[in-house]
Amino acid sequence: MSVQSIGTEQSGAFRAGMIALIAIPITLVVFNTALLSLVNRWMAQEEYAHGFLIPVVAAWLLWSRRDVLRASIGRPVWTGPIIVLLAAAMHVIGELSVMPNFSQVGFVLALVGLVLGIGGYSLLRPALLPILFLLFAIPVPHFVDSLMSLRLQLISSQLGALVIRMFQIPVFLDGNIIDLGDYKIQVVDACSGLRYIYPLLSVSFLAAYMFHAPLWQRAMVLVSSIPITIAMNSLRIGLVGVTVDYWGTQAADGLLHSFEGWVIFLACACILMLEIYFLARISGRTFSDVFYFPKVTAKLSQKQPKKSADQLKLAISLLLLCVAGALIFFISGRSEIFPDRSRFVSFPNRIGQWQGQTSSLEPEVERNLVGLDDYILSDYKRSDGTMVNLYVAFYASQRKNDQLHSPNDCIPGSGWQITKFERTSYTDGGTELPLNRAIIEKQSIKQLVYYWFDERGRKIANEYLAKWYLHADAVVMNRTDGALVRLVTQIHGDESERNADERLQTFMRDAIPNLSEYLPGEGVSQTRRSSINLKSTRPEG
Repeated sequence: MSVQSIGTEQSGAFRAGMIALIAIPITLVVFNTALLSLVNRWMAQEEYAHGFLIPVVAAWLLWSRRDVLRASIGRPVWTGPIIVLLAAAMHVIGELSVMPNFSQVGFVLALVGLVLGIGGYSLLRPALLPILFLLFAIPVPHFVDSLMSLRLQLISSQLGALVIRMFQIPVFLDGNIIDLGDYKIQVVDACSGLRYIYPLLSVSFLAAYMFHAPLWQRAMVLVSSIPITIAMNSLRIGLVGVTVDYWGTQAADGLLHSFEGWVIFLACACILMLEIYFLARISGRTFSDVFYFPKVTAKLSQKQPKKSADQLKLAISLLLLCVAGALIFFISGRSEIFPDRSRFVSFPNRIGQWQGQTSSLEPEVERNLVGLDDYILSDYKRSDGTMVNLYVAFYASQRKNDQLHSPNDCIPGSGWQITKFERTSYTDGGTELPLNRAIIEKQSIKQLVYYWFDERGRKIANEYLAKWYLHADAVVMNRTDGALVRLVTQIHGDESERNADERLQTFMRDAIPNLSEYLPGEGVSQTRRSSINLKSTRPEG
């Protein structure tokens, strides 16, 4: 290589470095709201506390490849500005809707676009893995997180109870509650295993990258982190029950519980390494032969870029980011619309032939319903003794707080088994109301459940369709209020499901007209704009 070519390469690397020093702060400023939201969630949820380490590891990966990155600066491509435009659009949509994850993924895409705008595909090759690793720092949407947590709580409870029974200890399982007689272990969100799964997935991703083996074996290492974590977390729950039985209730709390948590995570990592060891032995190789950081080399295109084209692609990318930043600054000043409505404290106790008696949610349940603004929980009885339980949960805003939970996910956590589920509709006076109909059973008790979502004037049965309208209305209407309406009645031994259906439908004819005052529709006569935090009001019983 001639002295002139070396000088050209060094000047190109220096120019690219200076450009990166300008582009990265601009990107951080443009995406600052999304990144602050990300950091807040790392701090608020232990499941994502490992997020603080992800950027550090990504930065270390980039630093370890600094020589290769300098040598890989090639011809910028127009794909860069296109990806930056997509990232900017995702950021705007994320800010307007209730999905900050859109903006956070957009930040990662913006980094990819900037790399392409600086040095083209040759520079992206060594930079792509560290950038993509940042995705492991982005939490999943709240409703997905809640769904996964509920399912994992049930699985971990069942497997934990199985471990306890293996020690010949009598145990009764009621949903996510393990009853040992004198002591009950409730498998809550913190014990679902998510706080192990998320960090272990990032570890298994790096392990699969360092594992020099066929693709199916590397994919197996990545995916296996999930069942490994579930099995070990269930073992932890089971061992807590065993220690309680032998050494008392104090063994389930304090240092031992925390110590078991750290031990289980380290055990999961060791099992992952053992898996790689055995896969290597199957191929007739040793662990050191297959597990090491791969050597990354530069693959530079022979075509040298024109200086003007170089500057144009990057200039357009930065201009797009600045435009997105200005647009975000403009829309961040708008206040969410909260339609006027009556509070459930004034909901009538007498509805037609039904007399109601209001009650309250358990404090633990109410604390878990983050963002709940107002609710009613009431038993309505007729003169013949039959009863219908009415529960309506209203969320004034689902933008920053948690969102409506589907009873289809929460019911099993209370120990009920859904034996029949169907999506149907109720028609009265020519108006059709879609709803979910479920038969649930617990021991010898059998109940009929109706529920649907009331979202800004829409009656929706499908929870995924409700999520879609939530995001769309947040953008178009600047509203995210919504409610869950649930009706429950017991199916007595001497009656059929049809009798229970008639009872719920009779109650609906009387109750639904009264709900319109408490659940705002699409066209509201008066609205108010406010940024205050709305506080829930527990109904008086």
